[in-house]
Amino acid sequence: MKPSVNIMWFRRDLRLVDNAALYYALKDAIPVVPLFIFDRNILDKLEDKADRRVEFINAAICEIQQQLIEINSTIEVHYGFPTAIFRLLLNKFQIVKVVTNHDYEPYAKERDDEIKNILQEHQVSFHTYKDQVVFEKNEVMKENQSPYTVFTPYSKVWKAKLSNFFLSTYPTEKYFFNFYKQLPCAVPTLERMGFKKVESPFPSKDLKEEIIKKYESTRDFPGTENGTSRLGVHLRFGTVSIRKIAALALSINDTYLNELIWREFYQMILWNFPQVGKGRAFKPEFEKIEWRNNEAEFEKWCVGMTGYPIVDAGMRELNATGFMHNRVRMIVASFLTKHLLIDWRWGEAYFAQKLLDYELASNNGGWQWVAGSGCDAAPFFRIFNPYLQATKFDKDLKYIRRWVPELEEFTYPQPIISHEAARKRALEVFGRALRER
Repeated sequence: MKPSVNIMWFRRDLRLVDNAALYYALKDAIPVVPLFIFDRNILDKLEDKADRRVEFINAAICEIQQQLIEINSTIEVHYGFPTAIFRLLLNKFQIVKVVTNHDYEPYAKERDDEIKNILQEHQVSFHTYKDQVVFEKNEVMKENQSPYTVFTPYSKVWKAKLSNFFLSTYPTEKYFFNFYKQLPCAVPTLERMGFKKVESPFPSKDLKEEIIKKYESTRDFPGTENGTSRLGVHLRFGTVSIRKIAALALSINDTYLNELIWREFYQMILWNFPQVGKGRAFKPEFEKIEWRNNEAEFEKWCVGMTGYPIVDAGMRELNATGFMHNRVRMIVASFLTKHLLIDWRWGEAYFAQKLLDYELASNNGGWQWVAGSGCDAAPFFRIFNPYLQATKFDKDLKYIRRWVPELEEFTYPQPIISHEAARKRALEVFGRALRER
């Protein structure tokens, strides 16, 4: 006879503590089987087989596995297609219900609908909970119940709505006894899934209060050591709790809290305007921009050989580490869309391949903000001057010299285009398209 269990399906919530869905699953009387699926619908599209995000997830799963082994349990880890994996589990267990946390991205919603339909065929219920954000979907809305499209009023309502209730943690540890007891299951190796280790260290998930306290005075300077928290990848994959981070920010630094709210603002935009997650500009008139889309120039931008040191430093940092400082992200994005007149979607896709902390909502929101096509975006005529940005935020060239060591050698290229010529051209192209709307 098959054992009766509930399934806790981990996705982007890779931790056992303060996990909403896990808490509700464990509180039930039925033993809980943890599950993670290395989803081939996602992995098969990754061209880089040294993708460090897969390595990060694998390491996080192994950490969860070790914690569960200590209490005589295990996590079922599978590599394959979710529909096939759930059919396999339905044969192995008498599943009463499947519990998981919300995922707001277009593919995730389609996947969850497919799984829900399979489960319904077997009279298995499917329950999802809010976990990766403090406020989601339609929880922060205008008085007329329409979504905000400007950040400042959204953030004010977000803060006004906040209370201890929304930051309360879920005491999952009290119910660890209810994990299903079975022998350890093997976690698929990276090699088995066709990937390989890089083994360079990942950012720490320990949030240092000193960094948050000084955040507004250090966050814009890429050469500053520990100037930012580097928690992006941990928030992306849920190895830390957003409630814990938001509570600390609330008590220490409003500027850092605003960065967390920007993340939720873009999640809200993606949910209410799903077209932005499918390659469309938030402002339809920006579809009329006559992008140059020069492939040779795009390649120089990708590899950090544009002749603009702050731009090249940022792209080289991204390629080498999977990280790019937030100030520099804005500079390189402005350069691609304004100086080179290359479609923001090209840059968005490149960042999606390379960023360790890649998240559809924030990546799309950031690129459309710079291009001017997004909600609450920078005006199209705002064009970053890379030289002034470098002088203001890296005046000692500490960051630039780290990533562009040949800066003063003959091997370093001349600028791909002059700033003034690029600015004039961008204003003409954007102006022409937007005047015609």
